[in-house]
Amino acid sequence: MYKILEKTQYSEKVFKFRVEAPQMAKKAQAGQFLMVRADERGERVPFTFANWNPDEGWVEFIFMVIGKTTEMLSTYKEGDSLMDVTGPLGNPTEMESGTWAVIGGGVGLAIAYPVARMLCESGHKVNVIMGARTKDLLLLTDQFRELPLEHLYITTDDGSEGEKGVVTLPLERMCQAKELDHVFAVGPVPMMKFSAMTCEKYDVPITASLNPIMVDGTGMCGCCRVEVDGETKFACVDGPDFDATKVDWNDLRARQASYRTEEGQALKAYEEETCPCHI
Repeated sequence: MYKILEKTQYSEKVFKFRVEAPQMAKKAQAGQFLMVRADERGERVPFTFANWNPDEGWVEFIFMVIGKTTEMLSTYKEGDSLMDVTGPLGNPTEMESGTWAVIGGGVGLAIAYPVARMLCESGHKVNVIMGARTKDLLLLTDQFRELPLEHLYITTDDGSEGEKGVVTLPLERMCQAKELDHVFAVGPVPMMKFSAMTCEKYDVPITASLNPIMVDGTGMCGCCRVEVDGETKFACVDGPDFDATKVDWNDLRARQASYRTEEGQALKAYEEETCPCHI
């Protein structure tokens, strides 16, 4: 059992858990992920490390309520325990020398933060581009501002914070000015796809952290397969980071939607089961 040491609510549907996991905290690296099973009947779901502390023995992950399992997790409180937390899984983000732009969109900012932090700590010049639909959906803004960044750009679809528009606006300006050697992107598939297209236009290498459906996190089930440069890869063991210009984004988006109907049915059944009017 893994005790929840701290629960933070960022918005109506976005939460952060700090979980007691001393052995995991000693091994975690930026870009890796963990698998969570809430109880003995629960499914296993992947979350990327948002933070960790090997001295204090905890790891953190951030999630958005979108289905049955995340809805159930949102009801857990500090002091409650999770049945299983397995990790670290996947490969750490490779951090080549040069000037970087780290792009995070929506909940993907939880993944972008440790990558940006580790790049800063290892002496890289780092720019960060934060993107969200609205100001209320921006995550970890204060933590990003505390990093020794070259620049911090914020974009929102509605203009409620920072520049009105999408992350590719500041990205293209930096690419045009030849300010970047590498780009890391994580977030919604359309955001990563158009970031890749922008970088490819200016011949700037870009890595994307992919988030396909996962079941076991060890490469055995095959659910997390993605098409990269015409080859089938498994995100949990070959990734989750890949050359963004070689990812088949249409295939990834289609696979993410494969079980949307079943996920909706499961969430509806869970809500009916736990609704006070049925008790």
